[in-house]
Amino acid sequence: MSLADSFKSLNDFDLNDLDLNNAGIWPGPIKFIVVLIVFGLILGGGYWFFIKDQYRQLERVEQQEQELKQTYETKAYQVANLDVFKSQMEEMEETFGALVRQLPSETEVPGLLEDITNTALGNGLALQEVKLQSEQRRDFYSELPINIRVSGSYHELASFVSSVASLPRIVTLHDLTIKPQGGDGEQLDMQVVARTYRYRAGE
Repeated sequence: MSLADSFKSLNDFDLNDLDLNNAGIWPGPIKFIVVLIVFGLILGGGYWFFIKDQYRQLERVEQQEQELKQTYETKAYQVANLDVFKSQMEEMEETFGALVRQLPSETEVPGLLEDITNTALGNGLALQEVKLQSEQRRDFYSELPINIRVSGSYHELASFVSSVASLPRIVTLHDLTIKPQGGDGEQLDMQVVARTYRYRAGE
C-alpha cells in the first residue's frame, strides 16, 4: 500500500471503530501515531520523575561550586597576604598598647590631679577647685571627670589649657565656661571639666 493510500484509509477510518483488543488490525498510520504518543508519554514521564530531579540537583551542585570558588578565592587572598595581615595586626596591637599606657590606672589618678594642680599654679592661675567626680563606666574603659575652677588672665588661661592637653596622660577638656571677674575684665574665672580615661582590663 502506498503512502497516499495509507493516508486515504486514515481519513476513511472512524476512531469509534478502534478496539484495543484488535490493535493488530489498526491501520499503519494509526499504529504509528499511537506509538509516537506512547513514546512521548514515556519521555515526559521519565523527564518528570527522573531527569527533572537530576537538573535540580545539578543546579544545587553548580551553586555550591560557585560558593566554594568564592570561599577558596577569599582564603587564597588571605593566605597570600598573611604576612601583611600579621604586620598590620602587630602595628595595631602596638598602637593600642601605647594608647592604653597613656590611660592612668587607679593608683596614678592622684598623681594626675597633682599634675593638673601644678600646671595651674605654674601658669600663674589662682586655683579654686580641682575635684575628682564619680567614675563613669563605658564598654572597656571608664571616664574619670575632674571639675576644675581657676582664675587668671586670658593668656594664663590659654597657657593652662595648652599645658593640660600636653600632659603625658590622655586628658580632654569639656564644658568650658569663662566669666569676667570684677569690673576691669582683665581677670577671668574659668570652669572646665577635664576627662581622663582608665582602661578596664579584665573587670
